[in-house]
Amino acid sequence: MPNTPRFWGVIPPRPAKALGQVARSAEDMGLEGLWGIQLYGPPFAPLAAAAMVTDSIKLGTGVAQAFVRSPLETACAALELDIINGGRTVLGIGPTLRWWNEDWHGVRYGKPIPHLREAVEVIRMIISRGHTGELGKWKGEYYTLNLDRFQTLYAPVREDIPIYLPALYETGSRVAGEIADGLAGHPIWCEQWIMNQVKTNVAKGLNKAGKERSGFDLNIWLYVAPGPDKKQCIEDARRTVAFYSSFSQYERYFSECGFGDAARAIAQAAEAKDDVGMLNACTDAMVENFSLVGPIDEVRARVGRIAQIADSFTLCAPFQGLAQEQVGEYNQRIAEVFYG
Repeated sequence: MPNTPRFWGVIPPRPAKALGQVARSAEDMGLEGLWGIQLYGPPFAPLAAAAMVTDSIKLGTGVAQAFVRSPLETACAALELDIINGGRTVLGIGPTLRWWNEDWHGVRYGKPIPHLREAVEVIRMIISRGHTGELGKWKGEYYTLNLDRFQTLYAPVREDIPIYLPALYETGSRVAGEIADGLAGHPIWCEQWIMNQVKTNVAKGLNKAGKERSGFDLNIWLYVAPGPDKKQCIEDARRTVAFYSSFSQYERYFSECGFGDAARAIAQAAEAKDDVGMLNACTDAMVENFSLVGPIDEVRARVGRIAQIADSFTLCAPFQGLAQEQVGEYNQRIAEVFYG
């Protein structure tokens, strides 16, 4: 590869013994970090458990939903996780889908980018000064807080926990470059979007803030299904690609990547709860474009091209419609190809 990237893994909720084995194995393999994901419960609990059996690996939320809990709750969760793991926390937060916020959690979504900016500002303030008892009042468009009587029970391990933002579209990449320490790339990004859009827009955000590229971590998430039978790998990844294609909020992205008609057909089938229709509309070409599938040399070459601009990777096995054993087999192949 042109660059030597660092690798992160994902640690979903598991029974204690299995979770501990995953966390220890990731550290033993030399992974830089583990992400706890919010699909659909809070990501903090698996990371706290992983902290108990590891010593050095970073533990990040990838990503916690920013609007479904208050900035105070998010900041305190990050601070307490940082105490548990001895200063290894990375706080990934993002807006996610509008209807997940409004329909499921009953919270205000608003304009996601201004809302996210405000949440990050408040969270950073609490992380840096919550132990002083001197936070006072804060007022913005989305939050009005009186923290006069607030003070954390314990001093923080550090007053600056790295914050990563996710992005799908151009604006999100620019904002991440401007106000965050890193970007946790959307796992449905495709190679041409990463090379043509992400690189440029992250640079614009960094330039606006007067920040150096060397101090920013561009962490690219990719769905990867390596194996000798490319047809089977495509089939195993199809349902995961269709899952993301079913969200109307992502339609513009798929259209700009040349798959707008397919994405609209998938979304319509999803609305009708037509599972077969969803899979039929998700073509082989679409699966290959939005995931890395097939022979190891092909997968490695595609990761190598993206490594020209990436600092780190989170390589995920497809998960929709696969048994846990199948997901485990793909994760084992990923480890053998990229971590060993």
